[in-house]
Amino acid sequence: MSDLRQFLLADGATVDYFIDGGAPAGAGLLVYHHGTPAAGPLDDELLVPARAAGLQVVELVRPGYGSSTRQPGRRIADVVPLVAALADHLGHGRFVSMGWSGGGPHVLATAALLPERCAGVLCLAGVAPYDADGLDYLAGMGEDNIGEFGAALAGPAELEAYLTAACADLVEISGPQVNDALASLLPDVDRAHLTGDAAEHFAAELRFSVAQGIWGWFDDDVAFIRPWGFDVGGITVPVQMWQGSDDLMVPFAHGQWLAERLPTAEVWLAPGEGHLSMITHIGEGFARLRDLL
Repeated sequence: MSDLRQFLLADGATVDYFIDGGAPAGAGLLVYHHGTPAAGPLDDELLVPARAAGLQVVELVRPGYGSSTRQPGRRIADVVPLVAALADHLGHGRFVSMGWSGGGPHVLATAALLPERCAGVLCLAGVAPYDADGLDYLAGMGEDNIGEFGAALAGPAELEAYLTAACADLVEISGPQVNDALASLLPDVDRAHLTGDAAEHFAAELRFSVAQGIWGWFDDDVAFIRPWGFDVGGITVPVQMWQGSDDLMVPFAHGQWLAERLPTAEVWLAPGEGHLSMITHIGEGFARLRDLL
């Protein structure tokens, strides 16, 4: 598990972060961008392989989640000054970064806009831009995601109503309830993965994410469908692209689209894996990130 801490920006805004207190001495910094809505305490599925690779995972809790001061109308690119401030706060000049799912665009922004400090990134099941040329954005998504993006595209009132209803089901969700709650988004491989401790941890992330309301989730969704504020084709630092063929949250085609347009991509498109099961292979990816520092 991990410790929840916070720091203040120069303008007085608060930023939450979770930090692994069990990392080895001299570990390199890995800034982790959580999914949507999957802020919350870090789990051993990330921490154990990161420690083995000599990395300390620090999760940046995006504005609107937890006690992180909301930034209405934020773009994907707006996370980058927060990443720089967090690295400064922790005393690191250079670092590597990882983004999972909704964190994928945010880790790509970090790579694109902070190349002098970010040595490389890992994008795990990251969503592609909504205006991606040649991509049928919703094709292959589970029913819940199609409904959520449909609400985001319909406008703020529709999205607020959709997420308010969804939030009510997540405020007190428990591990045994997660599979049923996310049924339309889970292929068999993810259902098999999301049991026991993994299910309990995911439930804890969901509870943390909505404990203060819908606004972190809301602002993420709006940012996904608007221009991101940077060009993925302009990224110059190494990028590992990880995507499972059976993913119903972020379909395989999103990973393919990004992989084809990232000039520095090392591509891991895994047959038979889902959105959550991919984490079981992450150790090799962390080792490659550590080699960049």
